[in-house]
Amino acid sequence: MKKAATALLLLGMLSLSAFAQSNRATRPRVAPTPTPTPEVIEDVADTQSGRKAPVLQGSPQGTTRKDLPAAGDEEDEVIKIETNLVTLPVSVLDRDGRFVSGLQQRDFKIYENGIEQPVGFFQSVEQPFTVVLMIDVSPSTAYRIDEIHRAAISFVDQLRSNDRVMVVAFDDKVTVLTRPTNNRYELHNAIRQAQFGNGTSLYVAVDQVLNRELVRVEGRKAVVIFTDGVDTTSRRASYDSTIKDAEESDALIYPIRYNTQSDGFGGNSGGGGINRGSRRGVRIGLGDILGAILGGGNVRMGGGGSGGTDYETGRRYLETLAQNSGGRKFEADTTYNLDAAFAGIAEELRRQYSLGYYPENVGNIGDRKQIRIRVMRPNLVVRAKSSYIVGQSENKFAGN
Repeated sequence: MKKAATALLLLGMLSLSAFAQSNRATRPRVAPTPTPTPEVIEDVADTQSGRKAPVLQGSPQGTTRKDLPAAGDEEDEVIKIETNLVTLPVSVLDRDGRFVSGLQQRDFKIYENGIEQPVGFFQSVEQPFTVVLMIDVSPSTAYRIDEIHRAAISFVDQLRSNDRVMVVAFDDKVTVLTRPTNNRYELHNAIRQAQFGNGTSLYVAVDQVLNRELVRVEGRKAVVIFTDGVDTTSRRASYDSTIKDAEESDALIYPIRYNTQSDGFGGNSGGGGINRGSRRGVRIGLGDILGAILGGGNVRMGGGGSGGTDYETGRRYLETLAQNSGGRKFEADTTYNLDAAFAGIAEELRRQYSLGYYPENVGNIGDRKQIRIRVMRPNLVVRAKSSYIVGQSENKFAGN
C-alpha cells in the first residue's frame, strides 16, 4: 500500500513538473525595445541618382486630361482618365508671420507664365507631416553642438503625436540616426548621438535626403537643416545640383543658420589670431604658428579653412534652398527666435492650403514654368513655390 501511495505521489510530482515546463515554454516573452543602429552613407561618386521626379503632393498622375466616353459605349470598355493637374502647397501669413486660416478657393488666383489659370483643385485641412532634421556635426559646429541639440529637441517637442521625424547627421559622411518615427524618447536619443567629426559634406547630405530618403515618404514633408551652410568635402553633389534638387522637390526646406565664422574654425576675423582648428581636420603645426606670428595674421591651412567668402556662399546657398523649395531661412541668433520659428514651421506644415490647376499649355519635358499665386485680400503674405519643371517622364511633374 505504501509503495502504491509513493508511486502515485511521484507520478503527480512528475506531472506538475512537466506542466510547469510546458507553461514556461509557451509563455510569451517580452522583447526589449531595440535601439536604432545609425546608418552611415559614404560620399562615393555615382552616376545614377535613383530619384524620380516627384509628383506634386495631391496631384493625380498623368499629362493629358481626357473626357469620359459617352453613355452607350460598351460596358466592358476600359476607361482611362489622365490629368495634368499641377498642385502646390501654399502658406498664407499675416504681417506678423501668423498662419491665416479660413480662406476659400475664390480667394486665390494662379498665374502661369503671366497667364491666369482657373483653380481646379483646393484643399484646406490639417494633416500630419514628416520632417527630416539634418544636423551639421562638422568641426565648425563644435562650439555650437549642445546648442544645436537643444534646438533640435525643442523642435521635436513642438510636434503632435501623429507627426513623424527622421534624424540625419552629417560631417564628411551622412549618418541616418533614426528613421521617421513619432517616438519622442527615441528622437531625443538620436539627436544626442549627433557628435561632431571631420569635414562638411552638406551638399551630399541634401542630395541624400531629397533624392533617396524623402522619395519614400508620402504626404506633407519638410527638411529642417541646422548648419552654417559651408561645404568643404562633397564630391558626388554640388551647390548647383542640390539647388536644382530643391527646385524639383515637393518638400519645403527650412535652414536654421548658425554663424560660426568667429568660433575659431576658419574665417577671416582679423586681429592676428590663430584659428583653433580646420574644417578639414588638419592639425596646426609649429611652422603654421610661427608663420602666423611673423606674418601678423591667422593660420591658414592650405585651403582647409573657411574664409568670409565661404560663409557668404553658405548664407546665399541656404537662402536659395529655402526660396526655391517654398520654405524659409532662419538665423539662430536667440533661443526665443528659434522657439517662435519652430512653432511657426510646425503650424505652417500642418495647416497648408493645397491649390491645383490644369495648365493650358502642358509644355515639354524639362520646361520651366513660372508660377505666381495671389490672395485677393489685403495685408497678407503668400509663400509658395515660384516655378515648376515639367517632369522627366510623361506622367510626372516637379515643382519649385
